[in-house]
Amino acid sequence: MAGFPVKVPLLFPPIDTYSHAAGLTGDPVGRFLKKTAFNPAFTILFLLLARYTKKGNDLSILHETSYSRIRKLFYFGLVRLASGYLDNGVLNNWTADTYDWDKEIILITGGAGGIGGKVVKLLAEKGIKVVVLDVIPMTFETKSNVYYYKCDITSPATLSSIASEIRKDVGDPTIVINNAGVARGKSILDSSEKDVRFTFEVNSLAHYWIVKEFLPSLIRNNHGMVVTVASLAAYVTVPNMVDYAASKAAALAFHEGLTAELTTRYDAPKVRTVVVNQGYTKTALFEGYSTGSKFLLPALESDTVAEGIVQQVLSGQSGQIILPGFGSFLTFLKGLPHWYQKRVRSQGVSQMMKWNGRQVIDLEKWKKEEGEGSEGASTVLVPPSGE
Repeated sequence: MAGFPVKVPLLFPPIDTYSHAAGLTGDPVGRFLKKTAFNPAFTILFLLLARYTKKGNDLSILHETSYSRIRKLFYFGLVRLASGYLDNGVLNNWTADTYDWDKEIILITGGAGGIGGKVVKLLAEKGIKVVVLDVIPMTFETKSNVYYYKCDITSPATLSSIASEIRKDVGDPTIVINNAGVARGKSILDSSEKDVRFTFEVNSLAHYWIVKEFLPSLIRNNHGMVVTVASLAAYVTVPNMVDYAASKAAALAFHEGLTAELTTRYDAPKVRTVVVNQGYTKTALFEGYSTGSKFLLPALESDTVAEGIVQQVLSGQSGQIILPGFGSFLTFLKGLPHWYQKRVRSQGVSQMMKWNGRQVIDLEKWKKEEGEGSEGASTVLVPPSGE
């Protein structure tokens, strides 16, 4: 625990840079409340005025109910602060670590465009070395500190060969971001065997192959980070997205298990883990998908998700990113009555009615190029980068 940084809230913390991309939604309102009404450093000012000034004391007596509410908010804020401190300490194993961004190497899958591409751009602008693994060419101009490798991450043999090239050309990655993802948008009976397998290969199994290649060096140095880009679908399964949701739930379980093994099996408490559970994001993969409440669960801009990921990586801390913030309540869904759970899942079918995700690559053609032959038409939809 020695040397572990204690996080104390600022009286007026800076507004998060990614809070404005989607416009006025519930998230900015929630963050404002956390920095004011739910911030004990803010509410204590009113309590001090009531106690040590005559006018404040008079007002507290005149407005006893309001004064009582402020006191409750103050105590609630203290509990929230203590809980956040414990969360941060436990997630980071009560150990501090430092990052030298001139020496760190970040590897990201599905970084040729989309959300992954935005992450690459933000990191590259800061002068950090970034290694991109993708099956399509880069969709934007890159700087000299960005290294691209065409790679089928579903093939352990191919990945092993590319990993050797990366170590020789760039060095051992210290931060790994499992970002690549695919989706089909079909019902269980309409899904082909190949497409279901490919969904799990990219969204779940590839995380294992990536980590088996690059985690050993992180463990040896007891330094680094593994970021798992999952989805809010890991908590809520809706019709026509069953395989996608199941694969993302598997990715979430992978993150949780990896986090536990790093301390219990590998003695690497300084290796950080981050999981990203983002909601519907406006990318080619989910074109036509309609979200529910535009205020509580708005469609996210790819910049919003990318900036959230980059901010967490640069913090050097383990954690969970849930976007939009109201999505946190979806994590409680399985603990609610079954009648409500079924209602939520069934209503999800309307959100997929006009879904028309864009096919960026033809799986069948790509598999032929990889020497795996053909087997009917493919319906797999692959985004330029993750989701």
